[in-house]
Amino acid sequence: MGNSSSIKHSSEGGRLKHSKRKHNQLGVTCSAGYDHDYHEGIKSVRADNHVCDFSPYSDLCICVVTWNMNGQVSYQDLEEMVAGNNRKFDLLVIGLQEVPRKNISRLLQTALLDSHILLGKATMQSIHLYIFGPKGSDFFLREMKIDKVSVGGCGGLIGRKKGAVGIRINYKGIPMVFISCHLSAHAHNVGKRNSEYKSVSESLFSKNLNPYASPPKIIVWLGDLNYRIQGIETHSVRKLINKDLHGLLTSNDQLLQEAERGEIFEGYHEGTITFKPTYKYDVGSSNYDTSYKVRVPSWTDRILFKTEEGIDEFHATLHSYESMDEIHSSDHKPVKAHICLKLNKPNPS
Repeated sequence: MGNSSSIKHSSEGGRLKHSKRKHNQLGVTCSAGYDHDYHEGIKSVRADNHVCDFSPYSDLCICVVTWNMNGQVSYQDLEEMVAGNNRKFDLLVIGLQEVPRKNISRLLQTALLDSHILLGKATMQSIHLYIFGPKGSDFFLREMKIDKVSVGGCGGLIGRKKGAVGIRINYKGIPMVFISCHLSAHAHNVGKRNSEYKSVSESLFSKNLNPYASPPKIIVWLGDLNYRIQGIETHSVRKLINKDLHGLLTSNDQLLQEAERGEIFEGYHEGTITFKPTYKYDVGSSNYDTSYKVRVPSWTDRILFKTEEGIDEFHATLHSYESMDEIHSSDHKPVKAHICLKLNKPNPS
């Protein structure tokens, strides 16, 4: 797996047998002739920790946050999550899971202190997705479509709906898709999670699909994907974390293992994981689960992205990928990424 912070596609990779092209339901340009015995898995991308330079036409900087709220709401934590950001950005994308029955969009807007406006939202019971932009940014909005796919679970008071909500947006001439999802829990449900991922991929935005629509330049999946650390017992995991050696645990991560097998997220990128597992914590603390279940700490909360192939004038750079350990009102820690999309020539749109 590569570790470059900048991703730029060419049409030569991937062991193509022939160049016949087609669009899948999400509008991603795909190749019909892949050698299915070869799988790239998820490509690891090292965050460069730089900031965007905001050149007049070439940069679109996006802050992406995912958080499983555990059915609780703390305005202080919401404020810290969206306002405690020391990086400038054009768009703020927030995916939430296990959301309580509160007016979350109003609380987020209040936390942003009117610096940003709500451009779009998609909700399905306890799964939410919000996109905020600077004041006046609605002028650059060319398209906004929302969709949702349920794969089970229950919402309402319990707040554990499973599935995904998505927003397709064309902003400053750049078509993009953002997906907030919550997949099935428990370590043994790997196959079920794989199936749910495929169901969402095949179904989202499949209704009234326009075959002539421009495919998105980037797709971002964020959410509680619920893949666990396996093959090592919880006390050994915690010892490695306490010694700051949690990076060794990525080889036991189900998400990376299943992607390596070609089951999920083919061609996607993820920041190199340097933060501690984000689940499961005792609520109100930074202590891992002390209940009788003593769950194995895991990286359940992830942000992955995929850029369109064969577009030489477009690439994405990952500036940061981190957890927000100072937030304590849930048994999950939020995860945040900062992605800059760069056009190497002016966009006439």
